[in-house]
Amino acid sequence: MKRWKDYEDKLEMERQKRQALFLKNEKREKKRQNREYAWVSFFLVLAFLSLAGYLCYYTFALRESFISSPYNTRQDIFQDRVVRGSILSSDGEVLARTYLEGWDNTEKRMYPYGRLFSHVVGYAAEGKGGLEAEANFQLLTSHEFFIDQMKNEFKGEKNLGDTCVTSLSVTLQQAAYDALGDHRGAVIAIEPSTGRILAEVSKPDFDPNDLIDNWEELVGDEDNSSLLNRAVNGSYPPGSTFKIVTALAYYRRMGTLDGYSYTCDGSITREGASIHCYDWNAHGAEDIYGAFAYSCNAAFADIGLFLGGAALKACAEELLFNKKLPLDGCRQSSFSLDGGSDTQAVMQTAIGQGETLVSPLHMALITCAIANNGVLMKPTLIDRVVNADGEIIRETLPRESRRLLTADEAGAMRALMEDVTEYGTASSLSYRGYTCAGKTGSAEYDAYGNSHSWFVGYLDQEEPSLVVAVLVEDGGSGSDSAVPVAAQVFDAYVWG
Repeated sequence: MKRWKDYEDKLEMERQKRQALFLKNEKREKKRQNREYAWVSFFLVLAFLSLAGYLCYYTFALRESFISSPYNTRQDIFQDRVVRGSILSSDGEVLARTYLEGWDNTEKRMYPYGRLFSHVVGYAAEGKGGLEAEANFQLLTSHEFFIDQMKNEFKGEKNLGDTCVTSLSVTLQQAAYDALGDHRGAVIAIEPSTGRILAEVSKPDFDPNDLIDNWEELVGDEDNSSLLNRAVNGSYPPGSTFKIVTALAYYRRMGTLDGYSYTCDGSITREGASIHCYDWNAHGAEDIYGAFAYSCNAAFADIGLFLGGAALKACAEELLFNKKLPLDGCRQSSFSLDGGSDTQAVMQTAIGQGETLVSPLHMALITCAIANNGVLMKPTLIDRVVNADGEIIRETLPRESRRLLTADEAGAMRALMEDVTEYGTASSLSYRGYTCAGKTGSAEYDAYGNSHSWFVGYLDQEEPSLVVAVLVEDGGSGSDSAVPVAAQVFDAYVWG
């Protein structure tokens, strides 16, 4: 009996051990399953939060850009309930307005200044362009007093859309437009300390009041490309205005502009590649200040060879070549030189020829950074949005885009640009009752030596207040065509 009892006790102990092991394994399995459920729950919660975050981002950050798109049919919903708002200049002049005509209040969009603001203000028929596209959401949004909106809803009438007050100056726009005359080209004027665009002219132009009637002709006119805004979407070789970039690359390599010397006999030849100065002028012995002031191609080709393609590329890309510019709807400039480029390509690129292409806006932005101690402010066209009663709904404050140069680098470039207007290729800007600085350029665009005329510069050497960039297509030298245009814009800004 005792042996039997011991045997039963042993069996019971084995059973208890198996049961304990079973419970332990069951507990471990439950923990594993709970851990899997926790991970699945975590990922589901993360996916939900990501989706919610994207919906919030879409609603608050991307909503305006999607609604403003000319391809977004949701705009029709807004147009059914809101009379498109007006666009005003900075001094309150009406640049675009919707009028109601006839017994049925037919809406007609009118542009009182016609061709003067055609590209920058744009159009709201046959799609949208210019500010009409950029500010589409604001113009089709109404912040009228809610009781007035309720009354309009009850009467079946539309609410009045908000008004966009731009940074554009009628005085400067008219001066730039008149100065450009019958030439093709572009003029853009910007406050370097704020980024506010005060004038933006492009020619050939068009009359937005007659856009619908002339649409087919405008679209099919490849010779004039009248719908192209050359100020922000033109693409041109920069010519000698690019010597700003080459000089900056030299300063960054050497830490100074002093010490450079070159004797110019009108041309330079290296490894079978030749570059000549404008009209084969021989500038003689010169330092970098004189070479810049007189725009000596030979000296700057020599500097380019000293620096090499990689250094020029690094400097150019830090000045936003091959990069998106901080203004919507503008063309990206291109720069193709690198460390493996041959002698001819390096020499050509160093003086602003070769394959480099840039817009007037981009050259203006580089000049703005130089004038503003190296800091580029975000360029803007809209100062504020107001409702029908004039109450401010949204205001644009100056905002730094990025630093393109150090303060010392900007100061060195200003010293070079001041010499250009004091005794160099833009000396005709001296003795006008104010000080200014800049750089001229003659950009060859064909094998026959025909060239576009450039000038980029700023007003007030001590405290730069206005940057102007001028491009005159087929205008010859910068001194002959672009500088007189800039002079008229500077005059209008100073003297009114």
